[in-house]
Amino acid sequence: MFANALLLAFRQIWRNPMRSLLTVLGIVIGVAAVITMVTLGNGATTAVRQQIESFGSNQLMLRPGQRMGPGGSAGAPAFKLSDIDALTGQLAGVESAAPQLSRSTVVVANGRNWSTSAVGTSNAYFTIDNRKLAQGRLFEAAEETSGAAVCVVGRTVVRELFGDGNALGQMLRVKKFSCRIIGVLEEKGTGAMGGDQDDLVVLPFQTVARRLVGKDRVNMILIGMDPQSDREHLKTSIRQLMRERRSLSSGDEDNFSILDTAEVAEKVASTTKVMTGLLGAVAAVSLLVGGIGIMNIMLVSVTERTREIGVRMAIGATAREVLMQFLIEAVVLGCMGGLLGIVIALAASWGLTSAMAVPFEFDPAINMISFGFAAFTGIVFGFFPARRAAALDPIEAVRHE
Repeated sequence: MFANALLLAFRQIWRNPMRSLLTVLGIVIGVAAVITMVTLGNGATTAVRQQIESFGSNQLMLRPGQRMGPGGSAGAPAFKLSDIDALTGQLAGVESAAPQLSRSTVVVANGRNWSTSAVGTSNAYFTIDNRKLAQGRLFEAAEETSGAAVCVVGRTVVRELFGDGNALGQMLRVKKFSCRIIGVLEEKGTGAMGGDQDDLVVLPFQTVARRLVGKDRVNMILIGMDPQSDREHLKTSIRQLMRERRSLSSGDEDNFSILDTAEVAEKVASTTKVMTGLLGAVAAVSLLVGGIGIMNIMLVSVTERTREIGVRMAIGATAREVLMQFLIEAVVLGCMGGLLGIVIALAASWGLTSAMAVPFEFDPAINMISFGFAAFTGIVFGFFPARRAAALDPIEAVRHE
């Protein structure tokens, strides 16, 4: 009986292909929108997480002031180079620490100029910040101590100043002094906050402090953690140590902040997941509209086929069989809309993720849920028309014109 009802349902749908397509259009749009939104959201979450983790999953950032961002360190004293020695020498969970002194500046080479960021630091910076060399070498110990005029540059600086040429060994003018390029960094791409991670010139800390800034101060300390250490315990130890070194009493608030990149990655991922859920919920409203469309067309179909229903019931079809017939038609329409929506969603997701440069995160669960919801929509909104058909009086139905 079920197989026969299914065959009749396909025949009825095939009789009016255009009407059937328009009927399931709401389901198609709803399923496609939900799957596309969730897929894009998952891809964006993965991309942000990867970008933040590119800083180094075992990295902590120690900055003056209570807040991150511009103006966050206003009034707070900068760190000292001796703080670096204290961190690495007194805390077991700290593998390495690097001072960082940054200044926006204009660099000139090869007849071109470019606005970039000059970063004064030590060799530990490259390890902590997960930066690798594509060419050349890092600083020698004597170069770091004396503040030698040498630098390591990012790919963006190389591209803007030297094009396709070789930058290694070339002279680069940084404000009022010139330095020799001894290394070129591998490309890291766009950062989590949208900045270009390859647009920088890295110099020894003393070089920037003496020749560019004029002050021996540390704007930020990058801390490389031991992967086996307890993150929360280590952050507490760092906080206690820095409070002692900055002479803060028990009643004083911290005049510095500790940023954990892994913690930031989790928070950003959590936020994007919430936004993905909201977008998916909004898109799911169109499934409701599609269900109403199915119910409307099925009611029309019942009216059109009243005489047919009467004839079937007159020759022995039961009310249950008639109800099953129309209910199966509604479910088939919902399933067809679900399948078509999934196909469109996969194609749209593939194209949009490529255009947005985010990973294509295929989620079987959301595809199955969307398809199941489409079938459920057919059941819910097809039941009333099916019940109406089953309740027809055979004699009155046969007389219907």
